[in-house]
Order: sequence, then C-alpha cells, then structure tokens
Amino acid sequence: MTLREFLLYNPVLLSALSAWAIAQTLKVLMELIILKKWNWALLFSAGGMPSSHSAMVSATALSSGLILGFDSAVFAISTVLAMIVIYDATGVRREAGRQAVLINNMIEELSKGKFPPQDKLKEMLGHTPGEAILGTLLGLTIGFVVGQFLA
Repeated sequence: MTLREFLLYNPVLLSALSAWAIAQTLKVLMELIILKKWNWALLFSAGGMPSSHSAMVSATALSSGLILGFDSAVFAISTVLAMIVIYDATGVRREAGRQAVLINNMIEELSKGKFPPQDKLKEMLGHTPGEAILGTLLGLTIGFVVGQFLA
C-alpha cells in the first residue's frame, strides 16, 4: 500500500495531517505578510497563529464523528483528546511562555552586570485563546471537508 492509498483509506488521518500542515504553512505566510521575511523554521515550531495543535485535534475529532458517527468511541476519545490539547495549549504552555519572557528579561539585566550572558529560553511555547480558536476553526473546516468529500 502506498502512502497515497494509506491516506485515502484513512480520511481521519488525512484530515489531521492536512490541518496541521495548513496551520504551519499559514504561520510562515503570516510572518511574511506582517514582518516581510521568510521564516521557514516556523513550519516545525510550536506556538503562533494559528494553533496547529488545535487544528489537528479538532480536525481529527470532527472527521471521526462525520465518518464513524458521533456516537462512536473514536469520536468520544478524539474529542476528549482535543479538549485536553487545546486546554494545555492555552493554559499550561501559554504560562510557560510568559515565564520564559520574565526569565529572559532577568537574564538580560543580569548580563549587564558582572554575570555572564545566558542563552535565552524559548518564549513562544503556548497559544493565546485567539490562536487556539483559529486553529480549532481551521481544524473543524478541514475535518468537515474531508468527512464530507472523502467518507
């Protein structure tokens, strides 16, 4: 079985991977539009608009419901997983990003004194609620399209 056949036989996976890829690509395009620079590293980075995590899990949940039924165990499990991932993206990971900003500011101040400069922490770990909502809407759209046309 080829990769193409595998994806066509598994529209839920196709939906999830498509939502992730589109969300990551949108991050690169938004950076280009807003900051006028290409940042290909965004294709594989966490954080930013839209949330690819939210897009992926919401596409998985909706497409599994459309294809396997909203009363299926797969839909229930994927919905619970989506809720956990979206909560984590907007809660725990967002706070970790805020802490990284604070610590980086402290490092900058200390480096002006007698302390040697330190490497900065990654600050973009989580998502704002808006980023997660947009990622979720993107995932739901992809899940709907795949569920309607490939199921």
